Amino acid sequence: MSEGGSSLFSGFRVLGLYSNHVPHVLRYHRKHREFYVVTAVGKCFHTFNVNRLGIVSVSNSLSDDITCVAADRMLVFAAAGSQINAFARNKEVVMRYHGHRQEVRLLLPLGDQLISADSGGDVIVWDVQGGDVYLQLHFDLATFDLSAMMHPSTYLNKVLLGSSQGALQLWNIKTSKLLFTFPGWSAGVTALQQSPAVDVVGVGTVTGRIIIHNIRLDETLMSFTQDWGPISFLAFRTDGPPVVASGSPQGHIAFWNLERRQLIAQQRHAHSTAIAAATFVHGEPLLITNGADNAIKVWIFDQEEGGARLLRSRQGHSAPPTTIRHHGNDGKNILSAGQDGTLQSFSTVHERFNKNLGHGSINKKKEQKKKKGLSYEELRLPAITGFSSAAARQSDWDGIVACHRGRLAATTWNYQRCTMGAHHLQPPSCHRDTVSTAVDITSCGNFAVIGSSCGRVDVYNLQSGLHRGCYGVDQKAHSGVVRGVATDTLNQLTFTAGSDWLLKFWRFKSKKQEVELKLPTAPASMMLHRDSGMLALALDDFTLLVVDTETRRVVRKFAGHHGNINDMAFSPDGRWLVTVAMDCTIRTWDLPSGSLVDCFLVAMAPVGVSLSPTGDFLATAHVDSLGVYLWTNKSLCGPVGLRPIPADYQPATETLPGFTVDESEQDMTSEEADDVYQSAEQLGAELVTLSLLPESRWKSLLYLDNIKRRNKPAIPPVAPAAAPFFLTTVAGLTPHFTLPVATEPEAQSKVLRWGLLSQRSEFSSALEASVLSQSFECPLRLLKDCGPSALSVELTCLTSEGGGASSLLLAFIQMIDSMLASGRDFDLAHAYLALFLKLHLRLLSQDPVAMEALLCLSSKLEVGWADLRASFDQSLCLLSYAKSALL
Repeated sequence: MSEGGSSLFSGFRVLGLYSNHVPHVLRYHRKHREFYVVTAVGKCFHTFNVNRLGIVSVSNSLSDDITCVAADRMLVFAAAGSQINAFARNKEVVMRYHGHRQEVRLLLPLGDQLISADSGGDVIVWDVQGGDVYLQLHFDLATFDLSAMMHPSTYLNKVLLGSSQGALQLWNIKTSKLLFTFPGWSAGVTALQQSPAVDVVGVGTVTGRIIIHNIRLDETLMSFTQDWGPISFLAFRTDGPPVVASGSPQGHIAFWNLERRQLIAQQRHAHSTAIAAATFVHGEPLLITNGADNAIKVWIFDQEEGGARLLRSRQGHSAPPTTIRHHGNDGKNILSAGQDGTLQSFSTVHERFNKNLGHGSINKKKEQKKKKGLSYEELRLPAITGFSSAAARQSDWDGIVACHRGRLAATTWNYQRCTMGAHHLQPPSCHRDTVSTAVDITSCGNFAVIGSSCGRVDVYNLQSGLHRGCYGVDQKAHSGVVRGVATDTLNQLTFTAGSDWLLKFWRFKSKKQEVELKLPTAPASMMLHRDSGMLALALDDFTLLVVDTETRRVVRKFAGHHGNINDMAFSPDGRWLVTVAMDCTIRTWDLPSGSLVDCFLVAMAPVGVSLSPTGDFLATAHVDSLGVYLWTNKSLCGPVGLRPIPADYQPATETLPGFTVDESEQDMTSEEADDVYQSAEQLGAELVTLSLLPESRWKSLLYLDNIKRRNKPAIPPVAPAAAPFFLTTVAGLTPHFTLPVATEPEAQSKVLRWGLLSQRSEFSSALEASVLSQSFECPLRLLKDCGPSALSVELTCLTSEGGGASSLLLAFIQMIDSMLASGRDFDLAHAYLALFLKLHLRLLSQDPVAMEALLCLSSKLEVGWADLRASFDQSLCLLSYAKSALL
């Protein structure tokens, strides 16, 4: 057992978390030319691109939940408690600002400064780079409780502060002076927003009033009143139309025309909870909103009269999920039912494959005919308490059946159409207070078996929605509440468990009882593994029973949980049984050995669990958490030693998984210089390393004469006789053009001095100096910078006729020997040596010292090529065997 917690499962990622109540921040990346939206989720923040709403970055976690976020061109600032953190590249913390004593609730970047305000009335201006306190102000909460903050455009070093008492103050943060106080409008300020016009700002109040005010003239230009309560945000369009958007705590958005001074459109129930923030994309008809309902939405304004429609969104559960199950046989989709009444599907591959099946409706036709702009909450069904799905016939009819809290009728859902089905499965005659408690769909996908609180177990046809019978005498299978129902693979048997402490076996077709098992206590839930025929029951005394449906006997009994067992899941091969309980433990039981092999604690009690049909992921849902957490199965990646855990074992706490960025999404970095990966010059001295130069720099060195001869022009170029663009004149009263000065041939000698010919090149000097130090990096670097023609000239000038010396020829041979010994620039070494021998072989044959060095170099070349040939032959042999062998 590993010390870190679980030896079988490792945290991978979380699905379905997008936003919370903290207002988002919109950023523009100049390098990518794209807008990004930053949202806070618990102790970290996520960055999404606006074009696709794909997640591109996840920050490192902080010690506490994030209370507010802000961003400038380079950094993202996040406040957690009384500490402010600056993130670079949207991931790592590069600076921390300490100085607040209470929770920071407002942040405002302003140039090289950062302004922060806490709940205690302290306002601190920070130097972003150094982290020093530039200015600190304190406000009395009784007279000026800071509630909003903004920087007016073109007002240098100025900041406008709003208070819950209604007054506004304009401060100069450089001189620390109060410039002006606005008396306000007898209502607390909730929002301040700069308009596209200079000197004009929008003010939102707690009474629902919107004031468009000129702060330079202290004049109110216009005002509107919203009937939905306080103004939660203000946003101005910047793409042309004079429109301001306002939000409400009910999730509605109102759009006001500033020219006509009237309401032009409204978007009711844009979010199911209060909208945290809304921002117009600069120069585009797009509005981005986020709220505490775990949703990010992008609205586009292409409707008549200035209305908006939903363009794209990322949305999870707005209330914690209660039941999760894998759907299908590929294990890529997880169905999740939440307390918010929605049924959603989360993809483990990519977020674009997520589906929202929506809310259940009591009468779908009435809801479709409802008046636009209104919502009948009484038509919505309560939260789903349990569901079952089958992918066998989902393309033909509904493949999901769900039970709802406090309702007898079960609903059907269509996974492919992402809608609620047309059938409400309800028994023909039943007591009014009866509710459905358990449901299961047969493996063929044709029938649904539903148990109720009165003891009935009914069978329905999913295609037609008709009732096909019930089990038991007097239409009652149990004398108490039915806690679980299940059917086998071949539709031969039906298993039911009730609060009367009985487990019953029924014939599926004849509806007759075959066997009845007395349980030690009432069962809480039941789970069947159809392939192995193992039936697991969680009892009210926190114990587990495993019944073999073939022998119809209890084969295993497990005890160890100290709280109600909320859910169970079998592994695909039926070897493991994973259980989760209110004692915050996730336990894995090995059925063949009958022992506990893995156990770990989590911070929040798990309420749902599901193992993928492929066995690669374990999915869990937790109390007070909106996400679905994925855990990887370590046994698929390598050998895992699972030993029986003793009864007195104290499990360790495992951290819940976090978010991961999809590789297909573009990685967003800061606008600083990107950290480009620098490859090593050589992976190993025993390896042959080629250069990174293009082939045109070394492959044609032996054919330079042919290339020059082929490219030689047939007729020499002749300069055209043309007058200069500017004709020079002689100074005087009458302007005269100056004649071109004739060059006298006898004035310029064609004979060069010997000093010019004897001057050595930079390469020759570097090569001569490298002989003493035995380091040929400098001359080799100079040769790499030369083109083919220049390189040929350099090698030609190594002889005494070209201004060099015989010692330089020997030095060049030593340089080639050094290159071959190091194993680097293998291709350049052979190309340079071939050109060198072509140019100087006759001269080298007359020098015995040079010939001895060449013979030594030749033997090294033969040994090197022999090793390479052996490696090539071995690789080719292995490749041919792999292609021809029958595996």
